[in-house]
Amino acid sequence: MTDRNDGGGSMTETPDTPATQDTPAVFFDGTSNRKRSVTLRFGDALEILEDGAVVATWPYADVRRADGKRALRLSCMSALPLARIEIADPQAAEQVAARLPQLDAGRGGTQTWRIVGWSVAAALSIILVTIYGIPLLADRLAPLVPYAVEKRIGEAVDRQARAIFGGENCTQPEGQAAFDKMMAKLKQAGGFDGALEAHVLSSRTVNAYALPGGKVYLLDGLLQRAKNVDEVAGVMAHELGHAQNRDGLRKIIQTGGSSFLIGLLFGDVTGGGAVLLATRMMVDASYSREAETRADGFTVKAMTGLGRSPQPMGEFLVRVTGGGRVATVIDSHPLSADRLERMKAADRGETGAPILSEQEWQALRAICAGVKKDTGKTSGRFRDQTK
Repeated sequence: MTDRNDGGGSMTETPDTPATQDTPAVFFDGTSNRKRSVTLRFGDALEILEDGAVVATWPYADVRRADGKRALRLSCMSALPLARIEIADPQAAEQVAARLPQLDAGRGGTQTWRIVGWSVAAALSIILVTIYGIPLLADRLAPLVPYAVEKRIGEAVDRQARAIFGGENCTQPEGQAAFDKMMAKLKQAGGFDGALEAHVLSSRTVNAYALPGGKVYLLDGLLQRAKNVDEVAGVMAHELGHAQNRDGLRKIIQTGGSSFLIGLLFGDVTGGGAVLLATRMMVDASYSREAETRADGFTVKAMTGLGRSPQPMGEFLVRVTGGGRVATVIDSHPLSADRLERMKAADRGETGAPILSEQEWQALRAICAGVKKDTGKTSGRFRDQTK
């Protein structure tokens, strides 16, 4: 230590000279959470001593201030990442801090902008993965999910969907026979090759929907808005197309993202998270343009295969949705008016017998007679704008 005489015979230590007196501290070596009582010695480097023996040496230029509210906490860039020194005594902490030239290096504006930059990059990565990564993954993963797993998902979603849309199963015998006949014809003509469970619900909501696992529903609100059986048959063929293409499963994977995939890996596909995400999917009804186009293709195949026109379905959608043509690049649905044009282009005329007789059609419309009607919640896919 270098001394100077102040004229009174006393010897004073200069601020930039190493201290001869050891400073008590607490040391965490980075391998365990055990507190080690040590002393600090300033030599050619910062020496950490325990019971008089040097247990670590930190170069002064590598020592940085770590986060700490009550005590001075130090870390070292060349030590283990979790290694820390804590100095509780304020006076000793001040003396130690004065001898560490790089203590606060990188903690100013440069560090702030670095954090901001990484935060922005992380946010952009999340957005890109959400827009492009997860949908692509869903397309690849959905065909690989075993049917037994998809069926379990469908059963879990079924309870939530019924709670949202309301209504009970309509099973009036004559109406049920007519409904079963229509669905059997559509299934055969469209080439539907999966398991199918179709029902009519007494909800007043104007909608029809398909769930994972081959569950397809027609709501009485839509049935009552239809003018003829071909309109209803076209809509139900569309839902069969979604079921055939496993679009519901794709949508759940897209909506749930990583949380659903983790659940899928560990078998928790019917837990609360998956069910809530699936319910949101049902309410938003935001299938992709590609999914809607594929489902429309199934409608064309099924209706033309029965010698019927797919055009009534397009006319029905225009009537209940308003048929507007204003769209944006992020619009997730093909516009109903555009879909109608495709249906017209695919029309080959009515060359086959009616799907149902007039008596069967009236029986189908009365399938929910005597069953309590629930209002439910209007869905986005067939939201009625004609009222």
